[in-house]
Amino acid sequence: MSRESDIRFLERRAFRAWPALETAETAGWVTRFSGGYTKRANSINALAEGVEFNHALKDALEAPYRARGLPPVWRLTPLAPPAVDSCLADAGYRRIDDSLVQRSALDGRFALDAEVRLEPSPSIAWLAGFAELSPVAPAHRDIMERMLHSIAAPVAFAQVEDAYGPIAFALGVADGDHVGLFDVLVAPRARRRGLARRLTESVCAWGHSQGARFAYLQVVATNSAALPLYAELGFETVYRYGYRVP
Repeated sequence: MSRESDIRFLERRAFRAWPALETAETAGWVTRFSGGYTKRANSINALAEGVEFNHALKDALEAPYRARGLPPVWRLTPLAPPAVDSCLADAGYRRIDDSLVQRSALDGRFALDAEVRLEPSPSIAWLAGFAELSPVAPAHRDIMERMLHSIAAPVAFAQVEDAYGPIAFALGVADGDHVGLFDVLVAPRARRRGLARRLTESVCAWGHSQGARFAYLQVVATNSAALPLYAELGFETVYRYGYRVP
């Protein structure tokens, strides 16, 4: 598999794992709409092989966002022509949240943690705790729930509790021979207790039990807390992406 094909392979799985409420394709570009909840689910993405870019296409791709009162958010992976980034920069778009897509082989070395609870659907407590820690604005919480309930692949909603309630969350989505790890969140009062590691390992173990041979994740490139953990668990960067916003 070529590097571009590998990136496209992971992009498609990530789109399915974090589904937008509405998706369209135009000239090899995927536009995603979810009422403004998360940049990933409200962004313009290059996907097809040999995708092109010009000013007329830029205006056409941005128009549906402006019509919905949303900013046109460009998510730029190596699949996007290099000219896109410079064109948007010249137009005054800021580049934010450079992120890494990383992957690790699963060989049975991860084990389920007895204190990590995995459920196939989100409980009321999971949704409330996840929304609080993300944080998710009250106006977006209904959209968040609809998106999470619309994931078609097998899902593991991971949670750790203490005597006072849920304190850590994560999401795993199994899709063929890959499992995606998303949104590992730990309450401030419960940090520095290894919960992120336990959640990650448990989701990886669950994915392996679902037939996955690899785990992948997306992490902000400046996340100095998460990157050493993921490196220790065998995750390596496959590609980088960033956003351009008006």
